[in-house]
Amino acid sequence: MRLSSLPSSIATSCVLISGLLVAACEDHRIPAILPSFAEASNPAVLSTSPNGTVLYNGGFGSAIAQDPNDPTVFYLLTDRGPNAAGSAANTIIFGKADFTPQIGRFHVVGNQLVLEKTILLKNVNGQALTGLPNPTGQGNTGEIALDLNGQTIVPSADGIDSEGLVLASDGTFWISDEYGPHIAHFDATGKTIERINPFGSGTGGRTLPKVLARRRPNRGMEGLTITPDGKTLVGLMQSPMYNPSSGAITGSTVIRIVTFEIATGLTKQYVYLMENASLTGCSDIAAITNTTFLALERDGDYGGNPVKPATFKRVYKFDLAGATDISDPTNSDGGKLYNGLTVEQLKDKAGLQTAGVIPVTKTLVFDLLTGISPVYPHDKAEGISILSATQLAISNDDDFGVVDNGKNGFTAKILPATGKVDLNRIYFVTLPTPLK
Repeated sequence: MRLSSLPSSIATSCVLISGLLVAACEDHRIPAILPSFAEASNPAVLSTSPNGTVLYNGGFGSAIAQDPNDPTVFYLLTDRGPNAAGSAANTIIFGKADFTPQIGRFHVVGNQLVLEKTILLKNVNGQALTGLPNPTGQGNTGEIALDLNGQTIVPSADGIDSEGLVLASDGTFWISDEYGPHIAHFDATGKTIERINPFGSGTGGRTLPKVLARRRPNRGMEGLTITPDGKTLVGLMQSPMYNPSSGAITGSTVIRIVTFEIATGLTKQYVYLMENASLTGCSDIAAITNTTFLALERDGDYGGNPVKPATFKRVYKFDLAGATDISDPTNSDGGKLYNGLTVEQLKDKAGLQTAGVIPVTKTLVFDLLTGISPVYPHDKAEGISILSATQLAISNDDDFGVVDNGKNGFTAKILPATGKVDLNRIYFVTLPTPLK
């Protein structure tokens, strides 16, 4: 949520009282009392895998947006559904092939997240979407979908691997995904209004730059936000794109930011540099002003794991002002080239400097591994929302309570730090320095 649109009830700074974040009210309503974290209560069973592993209808933490009228209500987004790697190359097992990506409306009650409403995502005809891969030429990633019996599932042109979420001021939703990548506009009921991608196969005829189609599979447009003036969507790719190929960008830390002017469809692109090439990349983005944003950057390890502990889960502030627009006027498949190289091939700050490309500036705002007590136990910090100048809400993706068992199936996702199955949480954190 953008800072300028925060409801008056939480627009002032938060204070910390006995471990609770208390948002001061300016409209004389009862103050919102937010715990250090709130956890999903009793998620429903989604399905059961052949080996007896229970898959929960969790997975709601891929992105987060606060309700503008109630500071204790949050909208959380699922991704494409529970999945695991198949034994054959590029095969993906879907734990529930007909799962519909969805938005959950949650109410913070005490230290629990209570699911009040589910908004299923639908196509322009009102038919439920699935999280299945797209056909070739329409967002296909090379992944082959299989059901729990190992049977191939036909791709879906409407399939969406939803990851980024914007709750617009008119009550509609904008969502980005990891397939196309697509940016889709949904009404308040979840029905598609418009679908935008690099191929022109969406509704409305508007497109994204062709180069974005070279996103790494399962690492597409992971984060999406809207500027405070409501005019521009800003998307953040998760990791360096395979541009021109996986091997050609080994060691690259170059991530693309794309801006999309809603009224005109005009786009611009900028470079965000990851801190190091070993990271999973950026999981979400949130707007502070029309040019400054927060990015959630992380590794893929569990906090508190005694065997292989997480070492990097941080929130950075970055600024587009002064950064080079790397848009390609010719809209070629590989984007604008620099001395014959794609921007991903420039790899790092030194390579960019040689080519005359200035990345966005970034500064550390919050470290989850040192700022959350006693430990941040999850692997996937994926959603971020600005509640005020001094507080953030950060959600985790619990993967529907399961992970790949390495044997062509699923096993329970147990957090090493707690010994329990991972569940969706929202962490409410106070920043050491107010956002400006």
